[in-house]
Amino acid sequence: MASSKVKNALVNRANKEVSSNKPKTIKDWIKVMEPEIKKALPSVITPERFTRMALTAISVNPKLAECTPKSFMGALMNAAQLGLEPNTPLGQAYLIPFKNKGIMEVQFQLGYKGLIDLAYRSGEFANIYAKEVYENDVFEYEFGLEPNLVHKPATKDRGEVIAYYAVFKLVNGGFGFEVMSKEDIIAHAKKYSQSYNSKYSPWTNNFDEMAKKTVLKKVLKYAPIKVEFVRQVTEDGTIKSNIAENMSEVPNENVFEAEYTVEDADDVNEASEQLEGQQTIDDLKGTPFQQ
Repeated sequence: MASSKVKNALVNRANKEVSSNKPKTIKDWIKVMEPEIKKALPSVITPERFTRMALTAISVNPKLAECTPKSFMGALMNAAQLGLEPNTPLGQAYLIPFKNKGIMEVQFQLGYKGLIDLAYRSGEFANIYAKEVYENDVFEYEFGLEPNLVHKPATKDRGEVIAYYAVFKLVNGGFGFEVMSKEDIIAHAKKYSQSYNSKYSPWTNNFDEMAKKTVLKKVLKYAPIKVEFVRQVTEDGTIKSNIAENMSEVPNENVFEAEYTVEDADDVNEASEQLEGQQTIDDLKGTPFQQ
């Protein structure tokens, strides 16, 4: 009996010591994973800047602290290797709390502006963008042997958005465009996003940006783009729990659609402004990071 009590006491003590040694904050996890992080970071991003990106992302969207640390690090490293700032007013990329097989993990998601940045960096595009079309705009397009698109926005009283289009022009003079009605966009979202009706979904909070990103990704399918750019685009919507020198080689673990997501650009803007005005990075160093 006594030996049993002693054994239990030793086990409890060991468990307590192991638990006490586990990283408890974002900074702790970055410190533990520092060797892997240093090897995987691009030369233009220092470990210090990586830490600031992590703390800023958490401050903008505190639900990230409820996710698994490994998936948070994987998503953040994805953003870092692509050279995109996540969860900032730039709208380049987002780290999104995401219920994956019943576990809260972090999904990496390209923003509309991030997708355009990557396209320009590939060196193949002279121009690339997407626009909303309103019901009172002059908008005409035709495909065939001589495709043509004309969009003249109304100067006032533009009405409701009825369609979206994306256009690219290559440095060699080639071009292409794609048009999707608002109904087509909604049908696409309902088919491919299980979170479409969720109040946390970007489709709920930032419909126009999601719509422009959708039509832009569609037109890029017809552009003669480099393999590297294709790999970068396919990182959109992934969940990864490992860090590697090339994150595109890490398998995607995403199974389900997002249950929680960052708020729209206005909310991210507001949160970032509050961060700049009321908090500093040092204030956030003790932010809890749940297991």
